[in-house]
Amino acid sequence: MSEQRIFIVGAGQAAVRAAEGMRKRGFDGRIVMLGDEAYPPYQRPPLSKAFLKGQLEENRLAFKADAWYEGQAIDLRVSARVERIDTAARELIAGEERLAYDKLILATGSRPLQLPIPGADLNGVLELRGIDDAKAIKTRLEGLDRLIVVGGGYIGLEVAAAARQMGRSVTVIERLPRLLSRVTSPEISSFFLDLHRGHGVDIRLEDSVERIEGDGSVSAVQLSSGERIDADAVLIGIGVRPNQELAEGAGIACDDGILVDDHGATSADGVYAAGDCTRREIDGASVRLESVHNALDQADRIAAHIVSGEDLPFDPPWFWSDQYDVKLQAVGLFNGYDDIRLIGDVGASRFSALYFRGGTLLAVDSVNDPATFMSAKTLMKLGVTVTASEIEQSGDNLRDILKQARDAARSDS
Repeated sequence: MSEQRIFIVGAGQAAVRAAEGMRKRGFDGRIVMLGDEAYPPYQRPPLSKAFLKGQLEENRLAFKADAWYEGQAIDLRVSARVERIDTAARELIAGEERLAYDKLILATGSRPLQLPIPGADLNGVLELRGIDDAKAIKTRLEGLDRLIVVGGGYIGLEVAAAARQMGRSVTVIERLPRLLSRVTSPEISSFFLDLHRGHGVDIRLEDSVERIEGDGSVSAVQLSSGERIDADAVLIGIGVRPNQELAEGAGIACDDGILVDDHGATSADGVYAAGDCTRREIDGASVRLESVHNALDQADRIAAHIVSGEDLPFDPPWFWSDQYDVKLQAVGLFNGYDDIRLIGDVGASRFSALYFRGGTLLAVDSVNDPATFMSAKTLMKLGVTVTASEIEQSGDNLRDILKQARDAARSDS
């Protein structure tokens, strides 16, 4: 057995993947995972989808059975709060304990942004990040008629869709001119606007909530436009903040996220970070990605680097969202695109938006079009440069382009 001690602060997707990856690569030292929630590690994406709608039971949210942690010799500690990191002494301070580490992985995640307005502390003002939040929303939805969602991002729209499918009245308030404006193009935003309005969601763009009214519990919201809307509950979904305070307190470099390199290493020797709490360079831009895939990808790279010094290739970033009977799958980063091409049938809700920069494929958003998404994802993973003219010549068939690329690779080998 190795004498090396690796501590993981956080017990989410990145934490479990890093621990699993180290064991698979033969690390036989001590691994301790410290989670501040009362639950063993669980999936978060279903919280705004299947779990909220009662399609997935709580006992199916867990990543691993309890016996897995024991079998992998992973010391999992729940309700364990780390208060400070002493990087000079290589110690964690948790209550009265000082825990010595050789390597440390920060997988502290993020937390919802607060809405700094009167009434934000009323009973019935909700947020969604953890399982307790999802339980509270689920309980509320079962007994309410009118839900206000503040924020037209993925979380807000997924909860809005679930609430409508449960027969609740839903109003979405978005202060920007379009939905999903931070993560996709106007064309995809327009599709989702029509989708939600078609399901009876009242969407108010370029408006905001000035105050939440109620006597102890929510009864209405007052909008900046002057309108007052009755409400039984208000979900705040205006974005998240990275949990970087532990790192900052230890003198680790942060800038709206813990700064990491391609290996997941921070500015402190022996300290790594992964997941929503991190920021790294992608194609020359400093980016903080909030996605399951990014958490897994970074965790894999950290595990490989700690155990063997191996450099794994990056996967292209990808995301997904389920709303009603629509699955949006996105690969690549669309920021900086200068051209867009829609392929497929928008009217039938089966199409893809292809983003280009300088004539080269940059990213793809696929709506109920898994074949195009998977082809684009594989092409990007293989590092194949795809041009707009090639796509046009293929009849907008990325599967053919992928086949040609694989055939060319085989012939070269």
